[in-house]
Amino acid sequence: MGRYKQVEDIVKLMNTPEIIRNTSIIAHVDHGKTTLSDNLLAAAGIISEQTAGQKLFLDSWELEQKRQMTVFASNISLTHTYKGRDYLINLIDTPGHIDFSGAVTRSLRAVDGALVVVDAVEGPMTQTETVLMQALRERVKPILFINKVDRLIKEIKLTPEEVQRKFAKIIVRVNTLIEKYAPPEHKKDWQVKVEDGRVAFGSALHKWGLNLPHMKAKGLTFKDIIDAYTGAPEEIGKKVDELSKKAPLYEPILDMFCEHLPSPLVAQPYRQSQIWPGDANSLTGKSMAKVDPNGPLLMCVTTIEVDPHSGVVAIGRVFSGSVAKGKTVQLVSSRQRGTIQQVYMSMATDRVIVDRVPAGNIAAISGLPSIHVGETVAEDGVETPPFEGLKYVSDPVVTVAVEPEDVKDLPLFDKVIHKLTTEDPNLHFKMDKESGEFLLSGMGELHLEITAYRMQEAGLKVKLSKPIVIYRETISHDYRGPPVMGKSPNKHSKLWITLEKLSDEVIEAIRTNKITEMQSRDERQKILKDLGWSTEDARNVIAIEETNVLVNRIKGRQYVEEVLDHIKSGFREAVHACVLAKEPAYGLKVNLEDILVHEDPVHRGPAQILPMTWRPIWCAFLLSDPKLLEPMLSFECKVPNEFVSPVIGLIQKRRGRILDMVNEEDMLIVKAELPVAESFGISDELRSSTQGRAFWATQFSRWAPVPEQMQAEVIRQIRERRGLPPTPPKPEEFYEAE
Repeated sequence: MGRYKQVEDIVKLMNTPEIIRNTSIIAHVDHGKTTLSDNLLAAAGIISEQTAGQKLFLDSWELEQKRQMTVFASNISLTHTYKGRDYLINLIDTPGHIDFSGAVTRSLRAVDGALVVVDAVEGPMTQTETVLMQALRERVKPILFINKVDRLIKEIKLTPEEVQRKFAKIIVRVNTLIEKYAPPEHKKDWQVKVEDGRVAFGSALHKWGLNLPHMKAKGLTFKDIIDAYTGAPEEIGKKVDELSKKAPLYEPILDMFCEHLPSPLVAQPYRQSQIWPGDANSLTGKSMAKVDPNGPLLMCVTTIEVDPHSGVVAIGRVFSGSVAKGKTVQLVSSRQRGTIQQVYMSMATDRVIVDRVPAGNIAAISGLPSIHVGETVAEDGVETPPFEGLKYVSDPVVTVAVEPEDVKDLPLFDKVIHKLTTEDPNLHFKMDKESGEFLLSGMGELHLEITAYRMQEAGLKVKLSKPIVIYRETISHDYRGPPVMGKSPNKHSKLWITLEKLSDEVIEAIRTNKITEMQSRDERQKILKDLGWSTEDARNVIAIEETNVLVNRIKGRQYVEEVLDHIKSGFREAVHACVLAKEPAYGLKVNLEDILVHEDPVHRGPAQILPMTWRPIWCAFLLSDPKLLEPMLSFECKVPNEFVSPVIGLIQKRRGRILDMVNEEDMLIVKAELPVAESFGISDELRSSTQGRAFWATQFSRWAPVPEQMQAEVIRQIRERRGLPPTPPKPEEFYEAE
């Protein structure tokens, strides 16, 4: 405990919600979040002022330091005195690379405010828009810091007036995004303004920063800042050092947190309806709105760490009640109970043991081994719905086959994979039954590269294949024939199904967890009716698998209940590895129209019912003009005018499509879309063709049909990789005559 002088102060301040600020630092990759965090930690006495900016304290993993890139979100608590009052700031530094955007989504659930960091030269980039959109979706209030102002002066040599014009452009762009994504009641009052001190600017590397109130208080002007960067190199060093002493960066930033970001008391009432579907007038609902430390416990888990000593440690926001050692709790989603063994406060890589953490704070707890990210930890014996699911901006779209180099390492392989997928829910792992391959899916090449490095660190040597793209299978139109019949292998039972294509609105509602298998039937029925479904179908959804839905239309038949679980399993098998290339199905509505079940239980086990379910689904699928869908990336590149041609050539060569081209001073912003399959190795090619002058970013955009002329070849390649016959089966192979 001695290492952090402030721990006793922090524990005291935890009990006063009005002086707590839960905040996250969000930005595009390389815009300076972690360097900025160093300045704040130095001010709190956690690191020395000399090393701030170089230490990158919250990038605690060796590879993060080596690559100078944040991979994991990192929590730390610090105190700050503002206008004579002590405040507690619970800070989360988040990654900026799109491959790790899942960590940003998870962190934003735990905070009420976010500091958006923007590089003064590059301006708001694709990922800036993405993280700001994610924050506003979670009803997290933004403020702005324009970083790397020294580059505008040293590299671009702007005058004071030009610097201000550059700032104005950045502010307008950020406010446009706030206008676009903020909740309706906050579109205006969340706009960032220079006048009231919600915008700061400075250089995190050179440790100085200002906002308008601080400029006035210290009597500094833009001319003074530009003067600090003019003269001989040693003279500049001295003047910049003086500037950092006169206008230390941490002052305006920490003051902004205290003055302009909401406390849990202010934020929880308006965030509540967005993130928790429970009744606001229930005991838990009222306790959440009041941030009552003595109310029923309600905590949302946002991060999992698997520690060799403490076991599974769950970190998350306590919205109501308190977490305390020895408390028995319920895990709402997984319907389990457990006892909290230890309560901690997260201080980057350290965990400080505390007795309890009350509502309004971020806590870490251990002793609940089967817990997962997104889980709702609640008071035992109190009925409560779980928190809304976390809405990720991207799907895992790149896969590698992975296996241990030595077969003796299989037990270690199993243990390491379990640890990695528990800590990172955006990593998907499965075994391909046909080929026997272990497949690991992630958000992109870098995500999988980092995962392979983590395996190596755990003492596991693995072999990885080249990246494999994950496709989806869908139908072009609803199935148009009479219901398709499936017979059990012993011919004693029969099932009739029809197949429809789900609308984009329903698919989106499933993807964003507005429609789930876990919610009540009435709630799901209301949403589906609003999306155009009939009352009967909306009421009778019995299974949801990824973006596919099973509807039970069967009436007045015997023994249906006895076989329904097997039918659901058959449906899940059918859509999990569909028939064209054993890729997951996308956007299917499977309707059970009629059934005849043998009266003898011996004849209606899973071996009979499963094939009777998947065979007619695949038959109807093949009769509905099936299509293969490929993942598409949206691509944005900021490039000097003289290098535009190579960028356009590169996009076109990779089957990309130019969507827009926007002029911005001497730069051009090229917006395009290109398939994930064509994106591998694009970084090196872009660097060499633009002499390193291009800034770009990609993110998952949508699923789009593989071009007609390529579809058969892509299917053949996937099937051959999986050890299947090169051409998909014909519908006749699954058709059953009466």
